[in-house]
Amino acid sequence: MSAPILSLQNITFTLGGRPLLDGAEFAVLPGERICLVGRNGSGKSTLLKIASGDLVADSGKRFVQPGTKVHYLAQEPDLSRYATTFDYASEGLDETEAYRARSMLAELGMTGEESCQSLSGGEVRRCALARALAAEPDLLLLDEPTNHLDLPSITWLEKELSASRCAMIVISHDRRLLETLSRSVVWLENGVTRRLDQGFARYETWRDEVLEQQERDAHKLDRQIAREEDWMIYGVTARRKRNVRRVGELAALRAQRRELASRNKGTLRMAATDAESAGKITIAAEGLNWAYDDRAIVKDLDLRILRGDRLGLVGANGAGKTTLLRLLTGKMEPQSGTIKMGPSVAMVTLDQQRESLDPAKTLAETLAGGSGDMVQVGDEKRHVIGYMKDFLFRPEQARTPVGKLSGGERGRLALACALAKPSSLMVLDEPTNDLDLETLDLLQDMLADYAGTVLLVSHDRDFLDRVASSVLVSDGGGDWIEYAGGYSDMLIQRGEAPAGREASSSGAEEIAPKSALKTDKKTKKLSYNDKRALDLLPKKMADLEKKIQTYRDVLADPELYSRDSAKFEKTTQLLEAAEGELIQSEEEWLELEMKKELLENQ
Repeated sequence: MSAPILSLQNITFTLGGRPLLDGAEFAVLPGERICLVGRNGSGKSTLLKIASGDLVADSGKRFVQPGTKVHYLAQEPDLSRYATTFDYASEGLDETEAYRARSMLAELGMTGEESCQSLSGGEVRRCALARALAAEPDLLLLDEPTNHLDLPSITWLEKELSASRCAMIVISHDRRLLETLSRSVVWLENGVTRRLDQGFARYETWRDEVLEQQERDAHKLDRQIAREEDWMIYGVTARRKRNVRRVGELAALRAQRRELASRNKGTLRMAATDAESAGKITIAAEGLNWAYDDRAIVKDLDLRILRGDRLGLVGANGAGKTTLLRLLTGKMEPQSGTIKMGPSVAMVTLDQQRESLDPAKTLAETLAGGSGDMVQVGDEKRHVIGYMKDFLFRPEQARTPVGKLSGGERGRLALACALAKPSSLMVLDEPTNDLDLETLDLLQDMLADYAGTVLLVSHDRDFLDRVASSVLVSDGGGDWIEYAGGYSDMLIQRGEAPAGREASSSGAEEIAPKSALKTDKKTKKLSYNDKRALDLLPKKMADLEKKIQTYRDVLADPELYSRDSAKFEKTTQLLEAAEGELIQSEEEWLELEMKKELLENQ
């Protein structure tokens, strides 16, 4: 086995008097691809900065193999010292690398002559990526590389990173990117790292197994403490020396239980407050037009958005997603056409830049709106500390200025403010930026239960698949086309279905034409094999669903892992295989149904 090119051992780091890292460690081999995961505020970015050498740990050892070239892409790159984007992208590069940087800027839609003083978040990110990839380092450290990128740029980035031979550590909330790239997972929790030598696709199952084991350990400790406390009350009759020892042991057990309890810092509770039920139609647009400098942004758009719809807006940066969102929500007037909003529509907005947050105000002042210590959550008044805890903020953070919060914490705070307001229309502009995976899961669950309408702008493909009931896609020329389903459904309907995500190991996904949807105009019916598959697939899917439920019932036994770990592992593998086969069968059935419909409509 090759020697590690980077290793961190027993790293500790204290921030604001609170231990952030406490014995964190990992090693990186040449060419290895690791994703670093953990809750917002757990110290992921801090650990990556220590790995890059930009930050010095309080204690512990950092070792980099001599001659190893390391490049760190920060979550918020600073380009303020540079005149043009090429000046930044080419700094420290030799002539060949600088040429490659200019070429990458062009592939990302930039000339290299853009002023660094007037860049959007997406342009800053693309410029920083060109610099990082052009250098061809031995180790690439990426902190949220997809933030502010549009879907074409994310697809380009995936291809570049997949083709790269360098080792990499990636922090990201983009599940698809992590599934595509990762071969190992490092989970940071309570300052301690755990490692899984499998890709991200396996991470959440493994994490849940670890948490379940912690719960079992805590339960055993509780029973042992109860026995000792019973002895303290009824059994203090033996020799004094023995009594002192038992008292000491009880104190140690209680300390151990507190340590176990602290590993779970809290459970995020998230629920939207519904306004009184509005009418069936939320927004109706007819003949909508908007152009800028003779470039059509929206052209003759007719659109009806009903109560309960979840509409995702999809398109490249500059296609006009935010403009269309502002038109639909009445923040801008159309140049022609009409927009009508249903009666009694109560709207809340989560903006991309979190501009509604005042960096000078404290966290408590922001939540309470300056009205003491109480937060109005719908019709209920909540104490600000209790409401903070619902969103995983610690009581001591109540007086922390918003400007001192991390990007993920600001995202959670913006969500807390938005969800406290009664609404029947929720407008989310890039809500996934900076949020951790656990928060994203809960946000998705909350939106699934939300009775109102959701307008969503996002470049997160997995989030769109899980949340959107339809997507509205820009063709870049002002035309917008609506497709039923999420992002992947849209690709299938356009004949650009994701090429098979290589199930377990890489989960690689590329955009490629799907032959199943291409039909010969002379063909008027399905082939025999297609018809037979279409007849047999429903039964196959039903059988797979029964198998999956059987495996889940087996794994529901909380004592299975400790009683028969081999059976637990085998059942887990069988469950994953069955779920993968079910997904493939469902996709095949959907493609054949669409092919049949295309043929019938010829």
